Amino acid sequence: MTRLHQVSIYSSILISIYLLVLFEVLPIPLIDASVAQEILPVIPWWLLVTFGSYSLWSLGWGVFAFRDCPEAYQELLQEINEAKNDLRSRGVTVD
Repeated sequence: MTRLHQVSIYSSILISIYLLVLFEVLPIPLIDASVAQEILPVIPWWLLVTFGSYSLWSLGWGVFAFRDCPEAYQELLQEINEAKNDLRSRGVTVD
């Protein structure tokens, strides 16, 4: 079973349970019905905000932990100069 199938199955099960609880087909033990009616409709928004926060944190951490590569920088400058020289030899104005 591929990862896509696993995610699809688990998410469809969770969405089905959420909808059954939201429409009061399944009762939630130990939680008052009025509290459940206040909390359940905002759970998707809470999950969306949580995912967005995690994504921003992950992106920020990746930028913070990004390492400089001076060898790659020098190699790239050398390739750019070679390309410019090749274009100049073919009669193209560069710069």
